[in-house]
Amino acid sequence: MKHLYVIKAVMMLVLLTLAGHALAHGERNQEPFLRMKTLHWYDIKWSVANEGTLQVNDEMTMTGRVHFLTSWPEQINKPDTVFLANATPGPVFTRLGSWLNGVPMIQSTGTELGRVYDFKVILKARIPGRHHVHPMFNVESAGGLVGPGIWITIAGDANDFVQGVETRTGLVIENLETYGVENVVKWHAFWAVVALFWLGWWIRRPLLVQRFLLVKDKQWSVLFTKADYLVTALLIVFIITVLIVGNKMTKAEFPRTVPLQGGKVAVDFVPNPEEGQVSVENHTAEYYLPGRTITVDLTITNNADKPIQVGEFMSANLRFINRDLPAAVAGVAEGYPPELVANKGLVISDTSPILPGESRRMQIEATDVAWETERLSSLLNDPDSSYGALMFFFDADGQRYISELQGQILPTFFDK
Repeated sequence: MKHLYVIKAVMMLVLLTLAGHALAHGERNQEPFLRMKTLHWYDIKWSVANEGTLQVNDEMTMTGRVHFLTSWPEQINKPDTVFLANATPGPVFTRLGSWLNGVPMIQSTGTELGRVYDFKVILKARIPGRHHVHPMFNVESAGGLVGPGIWITIAGDANDFVQGVETRTGLVIENLETYGVENVVKWHAFWAVVALFWLGWWIRRPLLVQRFLLVKDKQWSVLFTKADYLVTALLIVFIITVLIVGNKMTKAEFPRTVPLQGGKVAVDFVPNPEEGQVSVENHTAEYYLPGRTITVDLTITNNADKPIQVGEFMSANLRFINRDLPAAVAGVAEGYPPELVANKGLVISDTSPILPGESRRMQIEATDVAWETERLSSLLNDPDSSYGALMFFFDADGQRYISELQGQILPTFFDK
């Protein structure tokens, strides 16, 4: 019996550990096609180191680039209406500002497929705890598409949080957390009293069965007395009067107001001088389940005027680096989430430089347990078993070239 209790305790500990881990990585619950064929985030930088600590009221910044893949899934709406945001476990940060290509993202915007956009998000620490923080785009009718995230600990007391603002009319609000709360409480209490009076007026008499029988017999004169009609009329007049007076008081205190904006702002994409310099054609792609390996047979065409080498394969925020290429290794910023950078790197069948004008067929292998832990291997269960990725190439001067890679992917269960 004692052994049974021990086993149960161990199982509960394991479940709690896994549950906490899953809650921190909600992006893992997104279908693989959403993570592989929509947005590809790169050059992401955080002003706070991974596993770093902020105090309540401290600020942090996220910057980087996001590529909207050309092979956008047919199952969801195109990104004609998107909103730049942040993904956190609740309102543990407040968003002070966000920009897309330097344009303030107070409103939504529309983006073009196959294009690249610079983003910037400034957050302010609010609720103490250890939180996972990501950049995110909300896409109309599709939900949030999440970028890579890091762990940040917020220390201090939540009661110390203060966020002030100065309005366009010069009014200085010391703290938005508490501004107007007293007025809200007063109005809620007022309407609660009105509601209780109206409820009490009716429940002072027999209800339900007795009144049902009266309705059934159509005894309206018994159901509604003259006093009922009088109280109802007086209450209607009273409520309308309160609304009119309250509206006039509000306009007198705040003569200038701006309604919530429902339009969209226009944002141009980032010009890419290297666009089209390198093209990649997918021939076949396979996922070897026992080895947790994606193998891609592809042809690379170098249209640039310098020899290039394969530096990185990135899909669903997972990065596979050619560790024999210093420029590619240097592209992994210090503090980048280590769980998103494959330990084994990228295996390339031919590592020699691809000359200008040359088209070369080769194979690459991306092996890591992250395909399983990030729940990306379930793409094989999708009705559309296809993938999307970005490939990064570098010339001898460290110049980077980026190209999309996409195609069908099939499972394989045997080593070749």
